[in-house]
Amino acid sequence: MFRCTIAALVCCAAALPAQDLASQMKSIIQAYSILEQNAADPVSPEQAFYQGAIPGLLRTLDPHSVFFDPGQFEQLKKMEASTQKGFGSVVSLLPGRVIVLQTLPGTPSAKSGLAPGDEILGINGYIISRLDIEQLTELLTESRQRQAQLDVRRGGVPRILHFTLTPEEMQSPSVERTFFAAAGVGYIRVSSFDGKTAPDLKAAIEKLGGDRLEGLILDLRNNPGGMVEAALETASLFLRPGSRIFTVRGRHVPEKSESVPANAAPYSFKLAILVNEKTASASEIVSGAMQDHDRAIIIGTPTFGKGLVQSVFPLSQNTGLALTTALYYTPSGRSIQRPLDTSKFELGAATAHPNQQAEFHTDKGRIVTGGGGIQPDFVVYPAPMNRLRAVLDASGSFTSFATQYLAKHKITEDFQVTPQVLDEYQVFLSEHNIQPGLSEWIAEREFITNRLKTEIFNQAFGVEKGDEVEAQRDPAIRKALEVIGG
Repeated sequence: MFRCTIAALVCCAAALPAQDLASQMKSIIQAYSILEQNAADPVSPEQAFYQGAIPGLLRTLDPHSVFFDPGQFEQLKKMEASTQKGFGSVVSLLPGRVIVLQTLPGTPSAKSGLAPGDEILGINGYIISRLDIEQLTELLTESRQRQAQLDVRRGGVPRILHFTLTPEEMQSPSVERTFFAAAGVGYIRVSSFDGKTAPDLKAAIEKLGGDRLEGLILDLRNNPGGMVEAALETASLFLRPGSRIFTVRGRHVPEKSESVPANAAPYSFKLAILVNEKTASASEIVSGAMQDHDRAIIIGTPTFGKGLVQSVFPLSQNTGLALTTALYYTPSGRSIQRPLDTSKFELGAATAHPNQQAEFHTDKGRIVTGGGGIQPDFVVYPAPMNRLRAVLDASGSFTSFATQYLAKHKITEDFQVTPQVLDEYQVFLSEHNIQPGLSEWIAEREFITNRLKTEIFNQAFGVEKGDEVEAQRDPAIRKALEVIGG
């Protein structure tokens, strides 16, 4: 039986001396010619090269160097432009349940008449109650690519409503949330870094008061990064002119440092940056520069550790190649990249300039550690989950009760969860066979009060108002307020 994989041939060829490149390529072409003429089944050149040969070649380098086929490359360009198809709705995702929290003005969801509190029972014939979270996420992702038929239950309406939504290209702002965490202290969440991040961040800061702020909490948790230029512009909003932001070093890349422009006019208020294990790449560049220059206090958990310079090379047939060409280093000299398993990769550029030391120093002489990622100045973990919290969240009781409550009551932004509202919620839980013990209820009263208000505000005023309420019990935000004041 004749079997051959082009990927294996390419991997072997890549390990040979460079002067044999012409003969290597000739061998690959000959191997493909044999496959095409003699294989039992027809051979697709796109599959052979796009899914076999080229990915096989890159697999020996590192997990971040990848090949983009035409569809993937087009999606990459859309991501860089921060546009994606969607319906413009924010939903609460629970096992077997999808509840609408907000519809954004002018979007397909709002135009169709979908409203906060609506429960989506079916999408394109798929029954929501039969799906787990992973399946729901996949279904919602797929449904945004084409026209979707929704079956919806609305409180107070006896029949099932049917909506037809057509997805539209929408701008996805990276500056997601802006509000006051305390008097004089602003809070801004940045979800990624794109071409509009820095100007949008500056506009958000000005909305809060600009230089009149006493402090700012910049939330970069779950921020996977994005455009390095946006990270440079963001850091320049806070660092003095001439301050180094990062240095690039690579095998075939000349060492180069990027600094704050001489004409920058940075803000001077106190700054705290929130990070976690999903804070990566460009967001680590910003966090590392702020920490090294003692400009911000870093709070949360250690970051992801992705400090590889990815250069995107357009290829023929509308394909592309993202290749690791160098590493990013913070101003103190720390490599952001977390060490990779060298038994799996011939790392090349990723091992060209490893750190030779474990400790580094900030401008003021504080010790900061290397080893990959950014280590917070204050390690703060998310609030722990216990049995009652898990049951209340998994059951969707907060969201469902909020929908029911708002159907009977009109509220204003000064609404508070009173003992009467808590009593109503207890009755609601009992009707759904959830009966926490007295000691459990008393211990979690503050958590329950906050979660109820959050979900009620999500549906009544939008998720930004709900996030503002939820921030009051966020351990990292509380620590930031303690550190910078407020």
